[in-house]
Amino acid sequence: MTKRISPLLVVLAIILMTAAWLLWIGREPICTCGSVKLWHGQVVSSENSQHISDWYTPSHIIHGFLFFGLLWLVARRLSLGWRLAIATAVECLWEIVENSDAVIERYRSVTISLDYYGDSVLNTVADVLAMIVGFWLASKLPVWATVAIALGFEALTIWLIRDGLALNIIMLLYPLDWIAEWQAGR
Repeated sequence: MTKRISPLLVVLAIILMTAAWLLWIGREPICTCGSVKLWHGQVVSSENSQHISDWYTPSHIIHGFLFFGLLWLVARRLSLGWRLAIATAVECLWEIVENSDAVIERYRSVTISLDYYGDSVLNTVADVLAMIVGFWLASKLPVWATVAIALGFEALTIWLIRDGLALNIIMLLYPLDWIAEWQAGR
């Protein structure tokens, strides 16, 4: 009799290994301010990406939408649990890359994130959980609702904080001066 590996245990193991790696490379477990907040809404702050949620949490929910859609297209035969495990691995890999010194310096040099020194481990785990929420929502909602929520999140964050998933990607890959000036409020 062979035992099957539970994809949910794999998801949990991936998250725990990611947290352990980030701690091992010296990332802060929680905000160095010493407190843990459910929400931190100030973008230009050394506490951004240090607490449980912030203005970038919606982008991680959108990651879940995108991963669900992509894996539905290319891996439809896999169970939902295994597709979630793949999505979690990709999200965690991104979180590890995002918290590397090279990417942190890139953020600081080409985006509005001048006070960004990497995510706390708490924030990273919360970001991964937000992706899982997005993945789950995309599995339950009609496509039009998922697209509407994603567009709404992007519009909201662009309007309120002059940033979002799309702008973040643009500024990391091909920084544009006019976007940087607009984000800085000039």
